[in-house]
Amino acid sequence: MKDYLLIFRGGDARRIVEQKDPAQWQEHMMKWKSWMENLGKQGKFIGGQPLEEGGSVIHGSKKSVTDGPFTEGKEIVGGYLMIKAADLDEAVKLSKDCPLLEHEGTVEVRELKELTM
Repeated sequence: MKDYLLIFRGGDARRIVEQKDPAQWQEHMMKWKSWMENLGKQGKFIGGQPLEEGGSVIHGSKKSVTDGPFTEGKEIVGGYLMIKAADLDEAVKLSKDCPLLEHEGTVEVRELKELTM
């Protein structure tokens, strides 16, 4: 088994659903809970968290800082999960059930590389 990082970008679930219909927001969040519990039951879930909207980006050797929130909604990283999968194909398959995809978000699937020193 290999470890994979799922990076969640974009998707307007929070802005659209939470503000207009709290019950629909609760239903959306239950989909996340169910998806993550299912990954756990399969022994695939390692961990993960949503991220706050604000933050800072440090750029290059001059270490200049840009503060968020960031304007391009499709580029905002909203959270992440770490999962275990046999290979990239399985990790992608597991990611296709992510509730963010229902709201036009994206899930970036990346294998964690072992650090050798």
